[in-house]
Amino acid sequence: MTREPFGITAAGDTVERITLTNAGGSELSAITHGATITNLLVPDRAGILGDVVLGFDSLGAYVDSSPYFGAVAGRVANRIAKGRFTLDGHTYELAVNNGPNHLHGGLRGFDKVNWRAETFQNDSAVGVTFKYRSPNGEEGYPGNLDVAVTYTLGDDDRVTIEYEATTDKATPVNLTQHSYFNLAETGDVLAHELTLVADRITPIDPTLIPTGAFMEVAGTPFDFRRPHAIGSRIGADDEQLRIAGGYDHNYVITRGDTGLALAARLHDPLTGRTLEVLTTEPGVQFYTGNFLDGTIMGKHGHVYSRRTGVCLETQHFPDSPNQRAFPSTILRPGKTLRSMTVWKFTADAP
Repeated sequence: MTREPFGITAAGDTVERITLTNAGGSELSAITHGATITNLLVPDRAGILGDVVLGFDSLGAYVDSSPYFGAVAGRVANRIAKGRFTLDGHTYELAVNNGPNHLHGGLRGFDKVNWRAETFQNDSAVGVTFKYRSPNGEEGYPGNLDVAVTYTLGDDDRVTIEYEATTDKATPVNLTQHSYFNLAETGDVLAHELTLVADRITPIDPTLIPTGAFMEVAGTPFDFRRPHAIGSRIGADDEQLRIAGGYDHNYVITRGDTGLALAARLHDPLTGRTLEVLTTEPGVQFYTGNFLDGTIMGKHGHVYSRRTGVCLETQHFPDSPNQRAFPSTILRPGKTLRSMTVWKFTADAP
C-alpha cells in the first residue's frame, strides 16, 4: 500500500490518498476527504485492469462539484422529509439541501469532512480504516458520534466495507458507500445487466420521499429478480419512473436472516466484469445517475453524462426516522452499530 498527499482543503487540512494493491494487481484508492473511494481497478475477461468507479483527478473537484462520487454518506444517508424528525419527544431541525428535504447528512455531511486514516495488512488482504467524530449538534443531529469505516481489498478481488459507530446520545445513523459504478469504464450503463434480490420497493412521492407503502415489483419495470439490462425498461410509461427520471428507489432485500445476503448482481457483457453486492443492510438504493447532465468532467477528461454510472447503495430505508413501519435507524448510548457490505468482482472466462 502507499500513502501520499492529495491536496489541502480551504480550511488548511491535508488530504491523503491511500492506495491498496492486492496480489493480482487490483487497486483501490481512497482519500481522507469524505473517506472517498476515488479509483477501483479490477480485471476484465482478458485480465486487463480498468477503473470501474466514477470520480475526479483532483481534490478541488471533490470539494466543489462532486455528486457524492465514492464518498461515505451520513450521518444519515438518503433523504429525511422536510429536514425534520422527532426523537424521544424532541423535534430536531436539519438542513434542507435537496428540494424540500434533507439529503446525505446535510450541507456538510460525512462526504465533506476530513477523516483520519489507519492502514493495515495481513497475508491475504490490505486495508484502511477511516475514523471521524461527529460532534453533538453537527448538521442538527444529537449526540457525539464516533464512526469507523474500513475498506479491505482481498486477493480474491473482494472489497469489504465495515461500518462501526457509537454515540453518547440517541441519534439516527444510516451510513452508505456512494460509489457510481461503470463496469465498462466509459459510456452509459444502460447495457449493464442487473439482478436485484428484492420482491418490493418503497415507492416515492414527487419529492422522492417514501410514501410509507411497500410496492410489489412483480409485473412492473422495477422487477429485476431475473437479470435485465438497465436500459430495457427505464423509459417505460410508469409514474414512479417519471417521478425520479429513471431509477432512484430503495429495494427491500429479500433475506432469510440478518446476516450477509446477496442484494444485487451487476454484469457488463462488453468487458465480462461482474459485481456482486452482499450486505447485512435491509435495503439497497438503485440509482441510475439521472441527475448527471454532462457538465461534470471526471477522471482523464471523461464527461459524465446522464446514466454514466449506477449506484447500489446498501442502507436502511430513506426517511426511516419518520417512518414507523421501516427498520429503525436509531442508535442509543451503550450500543454499537455494526454493518458490512461486500463488493465481489469477477470476470467471465476469456
